[in-house]
Amino acid sequence: MPGWTAHDIPDQTGRVAVVTGANSGLGYVTARELARRGARVVLACRSETRGRAAVHRVAGELPGADVEFGRLDLGDLASVRDFAEGFSYDRLDLLVNNAGVMAPPYGTTADGFETQFGVNHLGHFALTGLLAPALLAAPGARVVTVSSMMHALANIDIHDLNSERRYRRWVAYARSKTANLLFTHELARRLTAGGADVVAAAAHPGYAATNLQTAGPRAEGRRGAERLMEAGNRVFAQSAEAGALPTLYAATAPGVGPDSFFGPSFAMWRGAPAPSWRAPWTRDDEAGARLWGASERLTGVTCDALKA
Repeated sequence: MPGWTAHDIPDQTGRVAVVTGANSGLGYVTARELARRGARVVLACRSETRGRAAVHRVAGELPGADVEFGRLDLGDLASVRDFAEGFSYDRLDLLVNNAGVMAPPYGTTADGFETQFGVNHLGHFALTGLLAPALLAAPGARVVTVSSMMHALANIDIHDLNSERRYRRWVAYARSKTANLLFTHELARRLTAGGADVVAAAAHPGYAATNLQTAGPRAEGRRGAERLMEAGNRVFAQSAEAGALPTLYAATAPGVGPDSFFGPSFAMWRGAPAPSWRAPWTRDDEAGARLWGASERLTGVTCDALKA
């Protein structure tokens, strides 16, 4: 693992991958590098314009790459169902739950969920459940969910998952990223208990320069905050190429175990992929089961193959 780079990704020929939020940033790099190693990659994006542009960009960088666009709005469960129903492959070797939003003004998804919890967690929960049959049909399949080192700022509040009592954008973001890790924990437990040959793991990019940092301030017209975020990205952040490495490691490296969590090696901030510290509440069996049950009720998505 020391010094692991994208050049170390094993051959992915014959594998089918779905990467959410693949039109830019970490998702784009992840999709591109999987395609570079021979995977057939579906770039699952909310914007058709940006998603198709990303497909053309990959094809321009990698002539002959096997990439395609799939429309997926994680903030709309009808769109999630449409994507899963339209998934045309009988197997899925790799699902990368990458897309997300960070610290926007209070808002709700098409289904009435707080935006960060709805997009970052519930959308990916529903997508994973709906694609579970295809994942289970692929020997050695993996589900990699992208969390954040900022999950350590807050545990979930099972009684206020949608921040209806009080909305604090960074607390809500941290809770959604804790939810990503609890989801991975419970998914791994269920897969192992069922004897499934699917590995559920998680990763985080450390501090990587993407449009996540600036999207919130830009949406609110807070130009000063946007400039501050841009300056922070230039001075402190590592590149999207570097930030995607923990995800790529979790997705492709040999020996990745259930419920693993990878991030940058230097203070969880930057550097080559390495096992990452995580808050103890993200390994709480009871909390994971309660979140899973609540997520099933909220999304209406259950999967017999993933029963406890």
